[in-house]
Amino acid sequence: MTATDDAIELEAERLLRSLMHVDCDPHGKTWNLATCRAIAPLTLEINRLKAERDAVILAHSYLEPEIIYGVADFRGDSYFLSMKAREVRAKVILFAGVVFMAETAKILSPEATVIVPDRGSGCSLADSLTGDQLRRLKSLYPDATVVCYINSTADVKAESDVCVTSGNVYHIVEHLPARRILFVPDRLMGDNLRAEMKRRGADKEIITSDGTCMVHDQFSPADIAEARERYPGLKVVAHPECPPAVAAAADFVGSTGAMMKYVKNSGAPYYLMLTECGLVGRLQVESPEKAFIGGCRLCPYMKLNSLEKVRDALKAPRPDQIITLDEGVRRRAAHCIDRMFELSPTD
Repeated sequence: MTATDDAIELEAERLLRSLMHVDCDPHGKTWNLATCRAIAPLTLEINRLKAERDAVILAHSYLEPEIIYGVADFRGDSYFLSMKAREVRAKVILFAGVVFMAETAKILSPEATVIVPDRGSGCSLADSLTGDQLRRLKSLYPDATVVCYINSTADVKAESDVCVTSGNVYHIVEHLPARRILFVPDRLMGDNLRAEMKRRGADKEIITSDGTCMVHDQFSPADIAEARERYPGLKVVAHPECPPAVAAAADFVGSTGAMMKYVKNSGAPYYLMLTECGLVGRLQVESPEKAFIGGCRLCPYMKLNSLEKVRDALKAPRPDQIITLDEGVRRRAAHCIDRMFELSPTD
């Protein structure tokens, strides 16, 4: 069924109300009525397919804004989307993000058909450690509690005691009874975790594997110093996947959701966001009065998602777009994630 001209025009106007403030676009698009008209038939088709397939779309904040505000049912960071994956009662979950996130959705909603727009949407962190490699690490530290960052594969989660996100990692690790923690797969977040436990007076030995995020490991203190010199009153907002020297020089360090909250609730004249550029796009939509000076980096994996791929995956998913997991692995990984929900702060 083809959308009518009137429906397309109404959809274009709806899109424009959200997207008109976005100028952090990797393709240099200017969001005006013409560009919104161009994508309106796609967003209308996708939203129609969602209803027909009993599908929901979960979209990470790092995606391009036409997905987040055009077709997503839920948008947010890994922790928020994990909760939604556990709560939704849809036959189909399309996870617009990266593959490990879709695996997490399948772990938490095993009865649903979980699909990804592009099976090539990996993650430098998740891909840095396999289940076999973690088993070898565990043999070296048999007394350690294994804590895995949510940016990890289902196999790694299945070998771990508890999963964490960037929003709850400090609280959970501080309150674990074990002193020795094997934290995987993010070395830089592990370094920041070690520093934060020392600051809190928590006696923890943090052992890490060697993965890093290819976006966040690129930032440096020099980026911050240069920006502060050019923009008086600037606030620097960083993710805990950044190097420790960057985290130490920032005004605020937190998860994707916490960074958004910080910016929305503070009144600085300028912000330097040391994270993936998609978050700046979200903030430009939701806080258009804020001024951002750049500095963000693109994740090539996140940018593999597109409206066309979302539409095609909903219409007729290929076998490689459907997430399947060994049931034993899924159950053990689910226990690891359930422990995260049990141990997360309630406020």
